[in-house]
Amino acid sequence: MNFESIKIYKDEDINYNSLTMELTEYGYERCKRISEPGDYSMRGSVIDIFPPTFEGPVRIELSDNKVVSIKSFSIASSETLEEHAMVIILPKLGLYPKKKKMKRVELGEKAPLESFIDIEPDDYVVHVDHGIGIFKGFRKIDFKGEPKDHVVIEYAEGDKLYVPIEEMHLIQKYVAFEKRPPKLYKLGGKAWKNAKEKAKKGIYSLALDLLEVNAMRLKLRGFAFSKDMDWQARFEEKFLFQETPDQARSSKEVKKDMESQKPMDRLLCGDVGYGKTEVALRAAFKAVMDDKQVAILVPTTLLAEQHFITFKERMQDFPIRVEMISRFRTHGEVAEILRDIEDGGADIVIGTHAILRKGVKFKDLGLVIIDEEQRFGVKDKERLKRMKALVDVLTLTATPIPRTLYMSLMGVKDMSIIETPPQDRLPVDVKVLEYDDSEVKKAISREKKRGGQVFFIHNRVEGIEKIATRLLKLVPGVRISVAHGRMYSKELERVMRQFIKGTIDVLVCTVIIESGIDIPNANTLIVNRADRFGLADLYQLKGRVGRFKNKAYAYFMVPKGRVISSESERRLKAIERYRELGSGFKIAMEDMEIRGAGNLLGPQQHGYISAVGFDLYCRMLRDVVNDVKP
Repeated sequence: MNFESIKIYKDEDINYNSLTMELTEYGYERCKRISEPGDYSMRGSVIDIFPPTFEGPVRIELSDNKVVSIKSFSIASSETLEEHAMVIILPKLGLYPKKKKMKRVELGEKAPLESFIDIEPDDYVVHVDHGIGIFKGFRKIDFKGEPKDHVVIEYAEGDKLYVPIEEMHLIQKYVAFEKRPPKLYKLGGKAWKNAKEKAKKGIYSLALDLLEVNAMRLKLRGFAFSKDMDWQARFEEKFLFQETPDQARSSKEVKKDMESQKPMDRLLCGDVGYGKTEVALRAAFKAVMDDKQVAILVPTTLLAEQHFITFKERMQDFPIRVEMISRFRTHGEVAEILRDIEDGGADIVIGTHAILRKGVKFKDLGLVIIDEEQRFGVKDKERLKRMKALVDVLTLTATPIPRTLYMSLMGVKDMSIIETPPQDRLPVDVKVLEYDDSEVKKAISREKKRGGQVFFIHNRVEGIEKIATRLLKLVPGVRISVAHGRMYSKELERVMRQFIKGTIDVLVCTVIIESGIDIPNANTLIVNRADRFGLADLYQLKGRVGRFKNKAYAYFMVPKGRVISSESERRLKAIERYRELGSGFKIAMEDMEIRGAGNLLGPQQHGYISAVGFDLYCRMLRDVVNDVKP
């Protein structure tokens, strides 16, 4: 019996009956509707298979016996996550011949085929023992009189390596920071061994630095906050939504850190709208209950305003004073707030980098919450570094951290991850299309009809008023306002407050709304010239809508009839493809995760990632961390 693999290619014919027999032999169970790994179903021209080595099921659609599409999809919503050119089905775990043992896959590490499914011919790959080459497909090679499948990798000077299919766990797709093609290694040469050694030394240095920081923090005697008081439970009961398991776990981890004498330095990572702010609110409340002050540092004035409103509303039933320092405040107001901070009258202070100024003196600062630290300048980061040695620090980020990296850093970096979406949250309906007035009119009219609001993003201050005038002619009777960073602060504050209150239907604005602006009633987003944005920006913008139970729509528009760059096209395809909830964590190897990794590791590690590829870097990091951990 052949237990190697079933390979199914798009645009090729398959034998329906043979596939049924093979799947049964491989240990798969036929059922009406698949629900768990090892299930498969066949309904006419649609075949669903859930291989145990994948995160989710695969749908194969046929026309007669020809495969017309291969898609991975969500069991919960049946929504397509990604399309594939081919799929490899391995036997259900435990059905390999006894001589062949499956490589044990560590928690958080990708199963061999899960990371291989997105590799297509001519993609760059990394073989752990031989280095970077080009994937050229599969080939059957006779082994002891029996044809066996092999992966073909081409190296420098046209040399080819044939890897048996059971050794596919040694191969990963090559991913790094640079967009330029990597250098191919020569088979049998010393260059790859040297590159790995150099990377290992750099990783070793990083791991030691992280351990040293941990050791220093262990020596420092910070403030140990009290266990939760009665008021803490009362405060948390006022949360309007169903707490997700990830939120509960993250909050517990943060509180445990705060109750320790070691100063906290925890990173809280969660997709946009997944409830990081609630975890921060609970931490801030806990700090104030012990008569400590809290500073909340944010990258933009608008986000400061948003947090100010949120914190003030949540704290209103308790004797807690929340203040804000930003350009929305007059000099007189700021001077008064500074006095209150110094004498302890202000409990929670929210603001931009202005909080880090020398003139800001806290009476008894106990907790600093930093939102998107990577968006602050070098000088601000240096001040934050000094601050981290003295008080508890909680850093929030929506930039995804790859799970492989998260698992590799366990034990040397305190991180909490929120991956589960809030209950009843629906995925955003994403469309990438050429600019069309009729589509814009239809989108705005539909949102207006259901009593909602619209973000229209035009990221050029020049011409933004003309866009607003054009929209007014297009959809008469709609209340439209403009917002951008060059406006007078009082005018910008007035417009934003009106939009939050719902007295503006369409806000024509720049990307000042990108970070953290949370308006539940705004559920349609239209982005003009979407080809000019990076993937992370597009993803953050998409996160501004669909925050609650209403169905949300995002239109990413490109100029009509104009050729856009292949890079822009790739980004737009990615944002359209990864529409599923939480896809910031599931974009297997896209720009944002690499950006998240870069923010966490620092620029000095970029070269090592480029030399050996991201997957192998994480694997080496995990091994080094395990070696150096006390």
